[in-house]
Amino acid sequence: MQPGIYIQIPFCQSKCTYCHFATGVFPGELIAAYVDAVSEEIRHYAKSCAAAGLALPAEPPDTIYLGGGTPSLLPAEDLARILAAVRELFPASAWREVTIEADPETVTPEKSTAWRASGITRASLGAQSFADSELRAAGRRHRSADIPRAVETLRTAGIATLNLDLILGLAGQTHETWRHSFESLLSLAPEHISIYMLDVDEESHLGSELLSGGERYGAASVPSEDSQSRWFDEACDCLAAAGYEHYEISNWSLPGHRAIHNSKYWQRAPYYGFGSGAHSFNGHERWANPHDPAVYVDAIRNRRPLIEQRQTVTSQMALEEEVFLGLRLLDGINLSHIESSYGIDLRPRLPHLLEAGAVALEGDILRLHPQRLSVSNEVFAELLA
Repeated sequence: MQPGIYIQIPFCQSKCTYCHFATGVFPGELIAAYVDAVSEEIRHYAKSCAAAGLALPAEPPDTIYLGGGTPSLLPAEDLARILAAVRELFPASAWREVTIEADPETVTPEKSTAWRASGITRASLGAQSFADSELRAAGRRHRSADIPRAVETLRTAGIATLNLDLILGLAGQTHETWRHSFESLLSLAPEHISIYMLDVDEESHLGSELLSGGERYGAASVPSEDSQSRWFDEACDCLAAAGYEHYEISNWSLPGHRAIHNSKYWQRAPYYGFGSGAHSFNGHERWANPHDPAVYVDAIRNRRPLIEQRQTVTSQMALEEEVFLGLRLLDGINLSHIESSYGIDLRPRLPHLLEAGAVALEGDILRLHPQRLSVSNEVFAELLA
């Protein structure tokens, strides 16, 4: 599989209560310097990796993902400049998919037209909810009316492939508001849909409050895990009835519209990462840039080594990744391939999981049971124990 490119744009208008990524609100003057730094990193990437003794994949990348943060905050000409730097390094003729993450309130006709002209073919909108009370509680800037307006604007500009994200488990969410959000999303008929269960992480404001039993950020009104699981299962049934293919735990698509770039991560394909906090993977090693954008810019300006973390992927690590990531895909994993590649037979670990209905086995193919996707982490833990 050809590699992909991930470009990190860490800037946000505000920090969402549930967010634990390396993003945030930074001084405006840092943005121009950051765009210069990312463009510089891209142009000198091959030379820098060679100096560090890092082998790069032989094939050119065929996907680009502008993530964050909120890439759609940047002036369109800055994003075009970054993509132009990529064109200098890799042939644009190979690009099959170029995605930008966007917040609905930042989408304008002018930006959308410029995005399409620069080569962007797909937009991933962080809708999160169609209930304004939930959006306010989460610290989001947009409101429900901004979402259909953004969809229409993007389609008019010629960005015909859209993904819409929803989050299940937001503060104040009820079955009724979840159904409203879900049905509102379906009415917009996006080609791709992502539904994420609320990630309880101590690095986020809401997550730390939940873990400590506090009530700030609406922690006391977060729906129970049982409720979230039931609502998730309902969504799976409704999406199947609407013609969407459930191909990864959190992702659905209409036929022919799977996320090409994201699929590379689940299949352990190599990828290049540019920008602060971005990771790269060549199949054998992983390395990462500094998380702080100011530190990243300073390193580029002063031509200091950029790599902050470097890790060799051992056989055990690769096995765990292949099982964990492969089982996230509803196509499952091939047990014979696992055994021949890693010398591990997973079949003796299956009887309890099969009896509990947590997994399904068809020949050599092991899959998570479609009705147990919301409790997948328990299955991964037992398989990899």
